Amino acid sequence: MLLFDVVQVRAGQPAAAWRKGLFDELASRPLDDVWMLAGAAAAAALGLWLIVLALTPGLRRGLPLQVPAGRGRTLAALDRDSAAQLLRDATLRVPGVSRARVRVRRHHTKVRADVRFRDPHDVKGEIVAAVRDEQRNRLALAHSPKPRVRARHMK
Repeated sequence: MLLFDVVQVRAGQPAAAWRKGLFDELASRPLDDVWMLAGAAAAAALGLWLIVLALTPGLRRGLPLQVPAGRGRTLAALDRDSAAQLLRDATLRVPGVSRARVRVRRHHTKVRADVRFRDPHDVKGEIVAAVRDEQRNRLALAHSPKPRVRARHMK
């Protein structure tokens, strides 16, 4: 609201009454007033808390796993690199795939496969099925990333 009011003032409109009253009140109080010190302490504590939250890693690098029924609220996550390695192994089990590179992101999985002796278009469907099966059955992810597969013929 403060930003909106500042933009209005910069555009030539008069300042809001609540802002004028607040600034007049802040300008007339001494710095050693109890309310001024309490407000400054609250602002400092909020700033410190925001810095701590910014520096903590959280679970953004992990993929959340499914919670078994009746287990309440359990937080578990699988590392993206580990998920990529498992999906790479599943891709390499598809007949005709000689090499695979997998990157797992939050909303999609990018699979690049090199095919030796089969049609890449046929292999692409099998890779999608293998990746989805691996995500559903072995990884047990809460939200399975959508697979994006590129298969090319290697000579």
